[in-house]
Amino acid sequence: MMEFSSGGGGGSSGGDHQDASDPHRRKKRYHRHTAHQIQRLEAMFKECPHPDEKTRNLLSRELALHPRQIKFWFQNRRTQMKAQHERADNCALRAENDKIRCENIAIREALKNVICPSCGGPPVSEDSYFDEQKLRMENAQLKEELDRVSSIAAKYIGRPISQLPPVQPIHVSSLDLSMASFGGHGIPGPSLDLDLLPGSSTSVIPNLAFPSMSISDMDKSLMADIAANAMDELIRLLQSNEPLWMKSAGDGREILNLESYDRIFPRPNSHLKNPSIRNEASRDSGVVIIHGLGLVEMFLDASKWVEFFPTIVARARTVEVISSGVLGSQSGTLQLMYEELQVLSALVPTRQLYFLRFCQQIEQGSWAIVDVSYDIPHQGSHFSSPCKAHRLPSGCLIQEMPNGYSKVTWVEHWEVEDKAPIHRLYRDLIHSGLAFGAERWLSTLQRMSERFACLIVTANSTRDLGGVIPSLEGKRSMMKLAQRMVNNFCSSINPASGQQWTTLSGLNEFEVRATVHRIIDPGQPNGVVLSAAATIWLPVPPQNVFNFFKDERSRPQWDVLSNQNPVQEVAHIANGSHPGNCISVLRALNTSQNNMLILQESCIDSSGSLVVYCPIDLPAINIAMSGEDPSYIPLLPSGFTITSDGRADHLQASGGDGASTSSNLDRSSGSLITVVFQILVSNLPTARMSPESITTVNNLISNTIHQIKSALNCATS
Repeated sequence: MMEFSSGGGGGSSGGDHQDASDPHRRKKRYHRHTAHQIQRLEAMFKECPHPDEKTRNLLSRELALHPRQIKFWFQNRRTQMKAQHERADNCALRAENDKIRCENIAIREALKNVICPSCGGPPVSEDSYFDEQKLRMENAQLKEELDRVSSIAAKYIGRPISQLPPVQPIHVSSLDLSMASFGGHGIPGPSLDLDLLPGSSTSVIPNLAFPSMSISDMDKSLMADIAANAMDELIRLLQSNEPLWMKSAGDGREILNLESYDRIFPRPNSHLKNPSIRNEASRDSGVVIIHGLGLVEMFLDASKWVEFFPTIVARARTVEVISSGVLGSQSGTLQLMYEELQVLSALVPTRQLYFLRFCQQIEQGSWAIVDVSYDIPHQGSHFSSPCKAHRLPSGCLIQEMPNGYSKVTWVEHWEVEDKAPIHRLYRDLIHSGLAFGAERWLSTLQRMSERFACLIVTANSTRDLGGVIPSLEGKRSMMKLAQRMVNNFCSSINPASGQQWTTLSGLNEFEVRATVHRIIDPGQPNGVVLSAAATIWLPVPPQNVFNFFKDERSRPQWDVLSNQNPVQEVAHIANGSHPGNCISVLRALNTSQNNMLILQESCIDSSGSLVVYCPIDLPAINIAMSGEDPSYIPLLPSGFTITSDGRADHLQASGGDGASTSSNLDRSSGSLITVVFQILVSNLPTARMSPESITTVNNLISNTIHQIKSALNCATS
């Protein structure tokens, strides 16, 4: 049998605070549970490590124990289980860390000792470019694994683990879209305020943004209570209809009746609510092509979460796993997380927040996942967003269906305080709740689930490069390469914490904003990159704008880099049911650069669309087409984002069933278009932008926007 204190904090059986000098309270009282009680408690612990108050009361009546004894038994059992896991993980991580460190050192030493016998330098092979790339990628993967293991080991061991210095990626001249390419202007010259900022354009969050924090058992117990209450509220929001939810008069979306909500879920001091705080709440439902448990696992993995929602989640990280849940179902998993949510425009600040994510299996084949903001004292100082967003209980219900499908019902509920005015172009879209609403999340999930289904069973290619039909592995490799391109593009629009956009020009009817960052990530060209963006409004439906950018026949009308040369699609891979969701390989005709192609992915759903592209060498495309690992192929994407303007007077009814379908694409007569260019400007680590470079970037974006307006008959708008 096991003895557990019948009270908390020192073993007292109650919550009364007695003077330690009281002779009647000097000796701690313990309660020895019977074998039947322990067996019943263990069985319940396996099913639910964090029972709610109702479950604890039922157990107390069944086992003739006080509810406080039930509560403290579960607390002690969770602490004991965590200690056992930490001891096992500690030993395994030490061994794995030592093994990886030795392998990495051995690779470094081997590379040092390899020399050419004739010249004393490194050997040159027939395919030296890709040999170097593969070695660099392998070493980077080892270092990434070492960093992951070291960070976990440091958390358990309590001391830092030494790490090897980072590997510097090599420069790829074929992707060097320097400023000279657009006008012959060099980098040297007097620097402006657009300084080089640390970091890179990936979704990795700098460690400085997350100083180590100590989460006590009391904090964890509080988190568990908050998550349990949030789960109860979410389930009621998911299962209730009128009067809690009502149809929007403008577009038929499901929105929350705030009066009914306040009556059902009263909160303290709600009458003192800040009048500058606005409420965003919406609900949507639909079917996705992923089985339920696969969706649950994606939600609970921060890296997969970013990969699945690159257009919405700029960055995400699991700060702490409070409870690991039940193996095999993930029920009971509770995590403290951080994320930055974005609209794909430099004009809209990200929403930054810490939150708790709690998963609970409702019944066989059915899970609920709730997110709720969690304020951490002294940990929000790194938030740079002028938007203060608080996430009330939000999340989704996942219900498995036959043949690997799942029905997902999604709820988003926010309280937002804008510390600075919202840019006029995005005011309607954000105030309508469409920018961060349930429909956007669900439509993105549906589109990405189709994409991953195509990755598993790839559709036939309609046109093939050089007459060679890509293999199944080749199509998957191309899809992975294009997905990485899209992810890099989305992360470049909202730089990591510490990087800010600088307005280069406000003289035109649009603002050109730019930021400079050094890229050190594998799979991107090594050097200093300038990202420049501008957003415009056009009185053209989003679907028409998307068709214009996607069609290779209209590309010479806007692509200033093609010199108005025609473009031919030489490879095409579908990655969704909508014909606009596809990957293309394009070749510019009548040019001397026969070895340079364009990789492009276009994607569209009811929340908006993207057209992303980048130049790529023919040898690199052939490698991807052959099915080899494309992760070391450098990419520097540019492109367009297209969304509805969100104006209520243009919105049309969505059909009334709340489902996200492609029939809603034309609900607004106006479009917001963001033009993004990424340019490799220098290999120097301390480079800054010269006035000539600023002028060149302004001219590039201005000319592109002018040609777009002319082609769409909007030159005077």
